Amino acid sequence: MTTTSSKFFDEVAKLMTNAAGAAQGVRNELDTLVKTQVERILGDLDVVQREEFEAVRAMAQKAREQNETLSGRIIELEAKLAAPAKAKKPAAKKPARKPAKKS
Repeated sequence: MTTTSSKFFDEVAKLMTNAAGAAQGVRNELDTLVKTQVERILGDLDVVQREEFEAVRAMAQKAREQNETLSGRIIELEAKLAAPAKAKKPAAKKPARKPAKKS
């Protein structure tokens, strides 16, 4: 009887091992199927992937920094242009005197 029960338990163990392997295969297949369907649905909704979002975010940050730098340069250049214009501005002229008539 011990050999019979031992064989029985060996068979049950083999069956469980095979069932676990089959279940793992089904799980992997199901994961792949679900992932494919989710990607398709998200693609239809025009949702961006995280990597694309981060790349665009970095580009926007860089553009903002460049914009601030260029704005500062414009302010400096406008100040330089305005300074000589103020310095060169002639004083108001007095009307020219007419020469005195000789009598």
